[in-house]
Amino acid sequence: MAIREIIVLPDKQLRLVSRPIEKVTPEIRALAADMFETMYDAPGIGLAAIQVAEPIRLITMDIAKKEDGTDPRVFINPEILSSSEETSTYEEGCLSIPEYYEEVERPARVRVRFMDLDGKMHEEDAEGLYATCIQHEIDHLNGKLFVDYLSKLKRDRVLKKFTKAAKLSEK
Repeated sequence: MAIREIIVLPDKQLRLVSRPIEKVTPEIRALAADMFETMYDAPGIGLAAIQVAEPIRLITMDIAKKEDGTDPRVFINPEILSSSEETSTYEEGCLSIPEYYEEVERPARVRVRFMDLDGKMHEEDAEGLYATCIQHEIDHLNGKLFVDYLSKLKRDRVLKKFTKAAKLSEK
């Protein structure tokens, strides 16, 4: 296992649409292990493979409260089958947009289908933080970021800030 570098806005890779995983291989399992180590180290509650520059449809998540221990989950080729009309608003952040948080409105409940590391298919209903997090991470797989849900003014301000920071770090 290894901690991988998390790519940060304005890296154009974050806008790539990730390709489906054909089968679970030892390399996929190793990547998932690296992603958990990276996610916990960051620290974060979700990580899409594209955030570590791997454009494949793989997500790691752990939304367990610290006092409850850990509940690491892997989602391969996840897709949202249905969404509620009812919405909820959570303050979201992103490891690829460090130290920036904003309220985002999303469907309150979703039904998600995914494969686990054993190649077994699952369908689950998600609500609360689980629903928000899985939608956020699936958006990453589709080249979408949580700032895309913000007003144009806020989004432009964030993009400008991170573009400027990237240019300064190149010097």
